[in-house]
Amino acid sequence: MKNNWLLVSLYVGCSLAWPGYSQNDDPELMKINGKSIKRSEFEYIYNKNNQQQIDNKSLDEYVTLFKNYKLKVAEAEANGIDTTKAFINELAGYRTQLAQPYLVDSRVDDRLAHEAYDRLKENVEVSHILFKVSPGASSEEREKVYQKAFSVLERIRKGEDFTKLAKQYSEDPSVVNNGGYLGYITGFMTVYPFETAAYNTPVGSVSEPVLTSFGYHLIKVSNRRPDRGEVLTSHIMIMVPANSSNETKKEKELKAKEIYQEVIQGGDFAKIAKEKSEDKASGQRGGELPWFGTGRIVKEYEDAAFALKNKGDISEPVLSPYGWHIIKLLDRRSIKSFEEMKPNIMRRISQDERGNQGQKALIEKLKIDYGYTLNTVEKVKLEQFAKTMFPADSLFIATVKNNQASLFSLAGNDYPVSGFADYMKKMRRGNASTDAVTYLNDKLNAYIDSQILKYEDSQLENKYADFRNLMNEYRDGMLLFEISNREVWDKAAKDEEGLAKYFKENKKAYAWDKPHYKGYAVSCIDKDVAKAVKKRMKSLPADSVVFYINKEFNNDSVTSVKIVKGLYVQGDNNIVDKLIFKDKNAAIDEKLPVIFVSGKKLKKMPECFTDVRGQVTADYQNYLEKLWVDNLNRKYPVEIHEDVLKTVNKH
Repeated sequence: MKNNWLLVSLYVGCSLAWPGYSQNDDPELMKINGKSIKRSEFEYIYNKNNQQQIDNKSLDEYVTLFKNYKLKVAEAEANGIDTTKAFINELAGYRTQLAQPYLVDSRVDDRLAHEAYDRLKENVEVSHILFKVSPGASSEEREKVYQKAFSVLERIRKGEDFTKLAKQYSEDPSVVNNGGYLGYITGFMTVYPFETAAYNTPVGSVSEPVLTSFGYHLIKVSNRRPDRGEVLTSHIMIMVPANSSNETKKEKELKAKEIYQEVIQGGDFAKIAKEKSEDKASGQRGGELPWFGTGRIVKEYEDAAFALKNKGDISEPVLSPYGWHIIKLLDRRSIKSFEEMKPNIMRRISQDERGNQGQKALIEKLKIDYGYTLNTVEKVKLEQFAKTMFPADSLFIATVKNNQASLFSLAGNDYPVSGFADYMKKMRRGNASTDAVTYLNDKLNAYIDSQILKYEDSQLENKYADFRNLMNEYRDGMLLFEISNREVWDKAAKDEEGLAKYFKENKKAYAWDKPHYKGYAVSCIDKDVAKAVKKRMKSLPADSVVFYINKEFNNDSVTSVKIVKGLYVQGDNNIVDKLIFKDKNAAIDEKLPVIFVSGKKLKKMPECFTDVRGQVTADYQNYLEKLWVDNLNRKYPVEIHEDVLKTVNKH
């Protein structure tokens, strides 16, 4: 049977951060089959299990358990379980998952989460002028667009009208209708650089040119307000198609006003929405729309909905670009706490430009820690070559692949230019309009970042004791599970002969305090059915009696027989209680009043091991495990350094 303390080998839900150890202050505690085990690994398991167990074990008890645990791992390794493809793939998958939080600067992610939450608590009213920059544009092209944006900014600062200049210069198609006005925004509504500029620009001011994936923006901030939270509304809608005639518009307005009068005079809003709203999807729900906040719905509807004060309030007909709306306020809620929103905030951060900032910050730190240096001479050579041949072309890659000169160094290791060529082989060719040098530098930076992270990943076990210990724990747990299943659990469950022999030799251990009944308990609709069932039971295989009786005597509409098989003590089954244990008060099903039993009463102990299979199997597993552990202790050499053991948790 598996010891409870060993189950923690498969538990990875929590981790304890232990300080890193150097070789000098993390001495060898024991050696199993020649494999060294450090004090820190034992302390990790010892402390973790003491925190999770009610009955804390002494140090000596844990040493014995730990030693036996490692002996089983040694046996698994001797059987080659750690070399199987399935084992290697599963362990690699777990390691990839465990490594993720170590390959970002968590402080940056935490700062971004708080920043996002603060922005969600405030709305900013903005307008903008967009100067597009083509994807993959060269630095010279970007600079040209920047200068154009800056010249317009200078004109705004001298007093020219922002809206007029937006209509003249903005390349945002919506400027024709809105003059650059976007309304109120909140966190996550725009791309991150735009959002940051909007929140960092004072009211009444215009930002410096801000570069996003769309181009350069001049952002004007007109107002700020606390976030209004979210509202739940329902509406009745009368659609007004675009380009409707004035006559049609008048008819639609009149219809909306008539419905409004019907509602305020006591009409059932949900019923009227279902019958008359031209928004059929929401109409089927009584007009109900999903919760929404700032910027999530057309401005006219949003403003009217938030203007309603109390639950149940109904607006007059409101015209939006889509038609007329009669709005009912169903509920209102303010922004949730940071703790409640953090999981959703982190998910949204991972999906925008902020997603890699924690990783970028770590890479910059690692460059310093590992003494990163870039060979600018080789970089310039690559840039010059890119001007003659696009970096994704096969000839470019083939030529660069022969270059063994160092492109950069990290932690005393040189990374040749040829490695970048191997990386480029896996890349898709860039956009034909992309500037070649820009493309090259983007890919070069991505390659260098990937190699820095790869190196850091290779050092995690050395740098972080908690990572190393969790990996050892998970690895050993996988090996332990597989070898224990082979040698004990699965073996015991399937060894019918061994179970029978063990039961026979230890039969007295399974004696009962109360008599048991072993067999069938049957209730029938009448005596004729009972007689037929008894006769049929005699001719059926012992392992199929219940199946055939139910199949032959019952159907979907009529139940003529109920039959169960088991091992019962008094109180388990009313039929057995009445007929075997002579309980006159045992209730019988009136619909199936004719009852009988077929089996035997066992007064003191089970008849065979199958009567107590679960208990016998558990005991037999313990028996096999003891034999196995004794054999392992004889098979593999064990050294325990008592002097080091005395320093556990005392150093």
